[in-house]
Amino acid sequence: MKKTRSANAIRLEFAPGCLVQSNLSGAAFTGDWLWVAGDEACGVDRLSRLDPVGSETLRFGEVRDFPLAELLDLPGAAGEEADLEGMAAAGGFLWVVGSHGLKRKNAKPDRGHAENARRLAKVTLDGNRRLLACLPIEPDANGAPCLVRQARDGRRALRLKGDAQTNLLSRALADDPHFGPYMAIPGKDNGFDIEGLAVDGHRLLLGLRGPVLRGWSALLEIAVETRGDQLSLAPLDDRGTLIRKHFLQLDGLGVRDLHFSGDDLYILAGPTMVLNGDIRVFKWPAARPLLAANRDPVRFESALTESVSLPHGRGTNRAEAICDLPPALSGGKASWLVLYDAPGADRKEGEHTVFGDLLRHA
Repeated sequence: MKKTRSANAIRLEFAPGCLVQSNLSGAAFTGDWLWVAGDEACGVDRLSRLDPVGSETLRFGEVRDFPLAELLDLPGAAGEEADLEGMAAAGGFLWVVGSHGLKRKNAKPDRGHAENARRLAKVTLDGNRRLLACLPIEPDANGAPCLVRQARDGRRALRLKGDAQTNLLSRALADDPHFGPYMAIPGKDNGFDIEGLAVDGHRLLLGLRGPVLRGWSALLEIAVETRGDQLSLAPLDDRGTLIRKHFLQLDGLGVRDLHFSGDDLYILAGPTMVLNGDIRVFKWPAARPLLAANRDPVRFESALTESVSLPHGRGTNRAEAICDLPPALSGGKASWLVLYDAPGADRKEGEHTVFGDLLRHA
């Protein structure tokens, strides 16, 4: 399957004070507007389509920030990062998910050995990291999509029931034989770390960067329903199954992002730990109908195909977000937008502009 990548074909212009341009981790489109999230903020940014510059294909700017604290009653402090890692637009909502993982402090070159040893032993959980939420999208007076706490038609911003320490998902996984032991391990240490989200009706797929178990990566399938002012886990079948586990053979890589394109599921995969290594896109053909018909609580899937490899640098240019371009923006040709965390000098212009790639696919 031939793929053509146009490097730096899409310009993203952010405003001074934005936090996401250097740590982009999620993306989704609604019409001419691009939604992005970063893993060091607690909000979502919307960028408008602008006239392109020179030979660039697309340009987005005039950014507007939507703080999550204005849309939801957050479990943690308003300014505490949510570590948003997955995003999907579906059914009139923008869905977002945090990593749900612990974090470990890093050693710093300007600190002494004893202090760095203490830092490396410190493991914490930010109160907003265990966040799974749907945010209503509603046009303003000018027709621009906005995120609102409550839409005029009654749709409400909702999050999965929980507090600053746990939620229904982490509780359901606490005693799981595959993932329970990893809930206490920081994500960057091959611990539990959600980084991908795909939505199919009321069913959600959560892609795990970690843990990778003997080379098998994992997707968690859940269903959600509204109960009162919050989301709750809903049974996936008449046996009361709350979580289905899908183990994927991605050559030892962890999931970095997910999205459906028609019936196929595309999986952006990269190293699970803090490594500079392969970043690839895998295709799970006809995954949507297979998942809808499946009743097995655990499945192993090795019939995936590798679609394309993406470039990466040493500590820079890590592909973290992939999503379909709407046909009106892609000239009718099937295309992905790929965005990068820690953009290198080759993907930046000044302090507030970064570039993403355009990837044509069949």
